[in-house]
Amino acid sequence: MNLTTVQNALKIILNNTENFGVEEIDFLESEGRVLKENIIADRDFPPFNRVSMDGIAIDIEAFNKGQASFKIEGIQAAGSPQLTLKDSNNCMEAMTGAVLPKNTNAVIQYELLTIENGVATLNVEDLKHFQNIHKKGLDRKQEAILISKNTQITSAEIGVLATVGKFTVKVAKLPKVMVISTGNELVEVNETPEEHQIRRSNVYTLVSILKQLGISAKTAHILDDKEVLKTKIDGFLNDYDVLIFSGAVSKGKFDFIPEVLNDLGVEKLFHRVKQRPGKPFWFGKKGEKTIFAFPGNPVSTFVSCLKYFTPWFKKSVGVNFENKETAILAENFSFKPSLTYFLQVKTNIENGKKYAITVSGKGSGDLANLVDADAFLELPDNRTNFTKGEVFPLINYR
Repeated sequence: MNLTTVQNALKIILNNTENFGVEEIDFLESEGRVLKENIIADRDFPPFNRVSMDGIAIDIEAFNKGQASFKIEGIQAAGSPQLTLKDSNNCMEAMTGAVLPKNTNAVIQYELLTIENGVATLNVEDLKHFQNIHKKGLDRKQEAILISKNTQITSAEIGVLATVGKFTVKVAKLPKVMVISTGNELVEVNETPEEHQIRRSNVYTLVSILKQLGISAKTAHILDDKEVLKTKIDGFLNDYDVLIFSGAVSKGKFDFIPEVLNDLGVEKLFHRVKQRPGKPFWFGKKGEKTIFAFPGNPVSTFVSCLKYFTPWFKKSVGVNFENKETAILAENFSFKPSLTYFLQVKTNIENGKKYAITVSGKGSGDLANLVDADAFLELPDNRTNFTKGEVFPLINYR
């Protein structure tokens, strides 16, 4: 059976993304979501000439004529309506964030003043027009786009949404995802396994990766029974947008997933990828439903989800999905089969450059080794020897 290259597998996956639609949610609930509307300035930013230092506001012309002492007419507080300086030879105390009083055009901070008996004396030799004043509209003009559609919302965007009064915001809907493990050897996390059993771990690794993407996935476990698998999976195909399997896609006698998916009318787009770990990876579609069936070995599941599902999801919701991270191989490395190899590495920054140090594991079943590493270095499939100092793509998971 011909193997699909990693590049072709990713291309097929990215050509089969889905639009899950748009929903409107409370802006405080939108962090991490993908914006689906342009956020427009409802007025100038700032909306008035804003005082940027606590001090006094004056008409600079009086200072330019030689005046250094100014009688204080009043106080312009932040949040108060604009006051008017009645006498250009006087001044107005003005607080940070306040609107600049009318007939004034410079602010001198308290640290440069001496105030006695209601008179402020300037201890400076020169002033600039509009000193310590944040001019109206300097940041953005009314109707300007403050946040563009397809931006992933962070705390910075939350503040902007609040300041323009967007208490609800349109975001990309998230897919309904079911993560499914199979196998008679698996027991729940809170159970004590027999000697021939292990606890379910892969599904929770996948759930955690999806959670970092903002997706709350459901989980299920199905025993290695073809008819039970068919019944359960048929129901999941009706109820969920995405099914992610861990296990039962290789050549074992109980690896029923490809056969069951075929029986349920799921179109196989590829099965088996020219990579290690994760060679038995299966991908297919049924209408608008997308199925990722990863191999059951923990490292295979982990790297395949990062390499394939993450960019698929990001492209589906409209954000940048290209991973341009690279690292320098810190030591010579050899790998004999002609497969793309995802090398587990620990990264280190030296003189502004990122180096990848090999973390030796015991194969794709060595789940504990993932804790010692923090990334995968993607080594190409057209060679077997890789030289210290070469640069390769990096998949970070920390």
